[in-house]
Amino acid sequence: MHPFVQHITYDTVGDPYDVARFWSTLLGRPLAVEDQPGDPAALVLPTDGCPGMLFVQVPEGKTVKNRVHLDLQPSGDRTRDQEVDRAIALGATQVADHRRADGSGFVVLADPEGNEFCVERSVGERA
Repeated sequence: MHPFVQHITYDTVGDPYDVARFWSTLLGRPLAVEDQPGDPAALVLPTDGCPGMLFVQVPEGKTVKNRVHLDLQPSGDRTRDQEVDRAIALGATQVADHRRADGSGFVVLADPEGNEFCVERSVGERA
C-alpha cells in the first residue's frame, strides 16, 4: 500500500478562512463546517479523489516564488479567459500572461495571499 495526498498545505499570514473561502468558491468545493473566520487553520474539503487544501496561519510572509503551484483547467463550457476573469473577480491578481496569438498558453494568477496558480486552456479550447 502507498500513501495518498490528504491535503496540500499553504502558509498564510492573513486569516486562513478568507483564503480558504476564495479557493472554495473558485473550485466549487466545500469548506470544513467547523472552520470559522479567525481560526488558525481552514480546510477546503477533499472531493472526487482530489486532496483537500489546508490553509494554516504563520507569522512570516511569503518571500520567494512558489516551488509548487496548481494548474487549473476550466471545466464545462468555460474558457481559459472566462476562468481568469472569474478568478480575478473573486480576488485573484494577474502575475504573468503567457497567452499566445494562436490561442495556446496560460495565465499566472495569485490568490489573495500571493500563492501563484496557472489557468490553462479548457479541453474544448485544446481541440
